[in-house]
Amino acid sequence: MRVILFANTDWYLYNFRRSLATALRDAGHDVLLVSPAGPYGDRLRQLGFRWIPAPMERRSLNPLRELALVLWLRRLVGQERVDLVHGFTIKCAVYGSLAARLAGVPARVNAVAGMGYVFTSNDLKARLLRPVVRTLMRLALDGRGARLILQNPDDVALFERARLVNSERVRLIPGSGVDCLRFGPDAGRGEGGRFRVLLAARLLWDKGLAEYVDAARELHAEGRDIEFLLAGDPDPGNPAAVPEATVRGWVDEGVLQWLGHVDDMPALFRSVDAVVLPSYREGLPKGLIEAGASGLPLVTTDVPGCREVVSDGEDGLLVPVKNARALATAIARLHDDRALCARLGAAARAKALAQFDERIVIDRTVAVYRELVPG
Repeated sequence: MRVILFANTDWYLYNFRRSLATALRDAGHDVLLVSPAGPYGDRLRQLGFRWIPAPMERRSLNPLRELALVLWLRRLVGQERVDLVHGFTIKCAVYGSLAARLAGVPARVNAVAGMGYVFTSNDLKARLLRPVVRTLMRLALDGRGARLILQNPDDVALFERARLVNSERVRLIPGSGVDCLRFGPDAGRGEGGRFRVLLAARLLWDKGLAEYVDAARELHAEGRDIEFLLAGDPDPGNPAAVPEATVRGWVDEGVLQWLGHVDDMPALFRSVDAVVLPSYREGLPKGLIEAGASGLPLVTTDVPGCREVVSDGEDGLLVPVKNARALATAIARLHDDRALCARLGAAARAKALAQFDERIVIDRTVAVYRELVPG
């Protein structure tokens, strides 16, 4: 097959779909990676992939600019003579599928997590755009040659209620997969020392950063010797971005340590005692699964995506969304009980191996491709 993988950042392709691209290439398929320009494009090229920067602005809603992008994609798809276009996130899924249809490419696979800004925001601009985007989504995501990959049952129900896609064309695949050989438990974890808690995510309000900070303040006020770490980069292209000045203010206050971008996540996970993600909603949080594969106890919110990774009391702890007090209580519970940490971490590792290993996800994704491009 000749396949295009199209995403809204080169960072996403590098961190979330590199294993899929590698597996396709190793199986003899021709893979082209497409995204807006960024620092990870060169990294992908250094790994031997073909990567092309797209003239795309993530936050743009300018109709002429967006039409120009679709036409650019159509020319690219035609020039490459591809068999299948796989788009990630709503915007790339819609535009990639429209370009494929215009170029006469029947096979379209799209992977999205939730409905995106236009359907989740109450901004006037979002409400005005909703009918247009709904029409485009039906045109792009449905049809005999299309498959929609969703990451959790809540999103499947959401799309079914919205009547955007025939349910027969929806496939449920849990996330992008994790290399469980790379992420493993630390035999010396829990042998004393200061208790260290980590939140690793893009710096977005809807990842629960405010609740994390409030929980840290509360536990520090109680006199608990807990070190709170935050790993992740700002994301200025996202409407929910936390200003860097705000994060630096938390650091100056002494609430947490900000590590910024971390390349060696397995090493970071080996250095901490628990991982939290107080997110408001997820597709399927890869960082949380990586932490589970590392044998860490997990604390997350009882929301779509997160509840698929953590079963309360079995392999982690679930707390209500936007509830800093409940988050603090759960962290304190782990701080007080190292045996509980070990039990939850071992179960999280077992679940990651059984359900979320990248080989499982890649095999199921390629099987979706083969539904549309046999042979």
